[in-house]
Amino acid sequence: MRDEFLRRLSTLGEPWPQAVINILDVLLVAYLIWRLLKLVRGTRAWRILFGVFVFLVALLASDVLGLRTLHWVLDKATLLGPVALVILFLPELRQTIEGFARIGGLSDRLVGTEGAARGTTIEEITVAAQAMAQSRTGALIVIDRSRQLDAEIRSGVPLHAVVSAPLLQSIFYAGNPLHDGAIIVRQDELVSAACQLPLSDNPAIRAEYHMRHRAGVGVTEHSDALVVIVSEERGEITVARAGILTPVKSPEELLQLLSEGLTTDAEATRRRSSRRAKRNEAESGDESGGGDA
Repeated sequence: MRDEFLRRLSTLGEPWPQAVINILDVLLVAYLIWRLLKLVRGTRAWRILFGVFVFLVALLASDVLGLRTLHWVLDKATLLGPVALVILFLPELRQTIEGFARIGGLSDRLVGTEGAARGTTIEEITVAAQAMAQSRTGALIVIDRSRQLDAEIRSGVPLHAVVSAPLLQSIFYAGNPLHDGAIIVRQDELVSAACQLPLSDNPAIRAEYHMRHRAGVGVTEHSDALVVIVSEERGEITVARAGILTPVKSPEELLQLLSEGLTTDAEATRRRSSRRAKRNEAESGDESGGGDA
């Protein structure tokens, strides 16, 4: 393996254009390794990688020290290594592949963001979250941007209602049988309530964040959903996106986070077209005024 590695390094000095291709090859491999380490850092997979490193060190040490029986056992175990790693890293591999698809917004352009909410729905969610935070009512509101949460929707009770602040507050009222679980929103429709979400096992999540926050993080680790979490213990609002929790200090900040994360491509196109039309009208007016003069 060492000789093969050195041989590949020696190819970097080959004449152009092969040298450029070799350098590009090395950079791509380095980028993939960086993405992998960034993905697993602080997660269960990080401990698995450390275990793999210890196994390789033991394999090499047993060969150097002449421990033939131990080396034979470890060497035979490496035959099952690729299959075992795929099984152990299945959630992380899925998240990595989905992450590559989202580079540059590629998945949004191909699939579209039909599930993204509009401005009125965002405002209703903001008003409801602020009211529930003040009353210390726990809530878990999932906004499905790209229709990726069909399984989670089927786990709940279908509602298909228009999103409104009073409706959200009544669902998460402690006496409501639908309050235990998450609600899922698509566009301006509250699709389902009392939904079950996958829990994140990320050890980086702070100790004061419990099941509700882990569920909010878990659903964003394998989808592009946005989640609004209201803590009943502290009366705090947190937004989960791409496996990261962001505390919210004010309703204005929550509205801004949701607006930035949920603006659809269609809305952005309409806004650009509107600004372009206004600019053209202004230029036409200036030209008309100049001609009259």
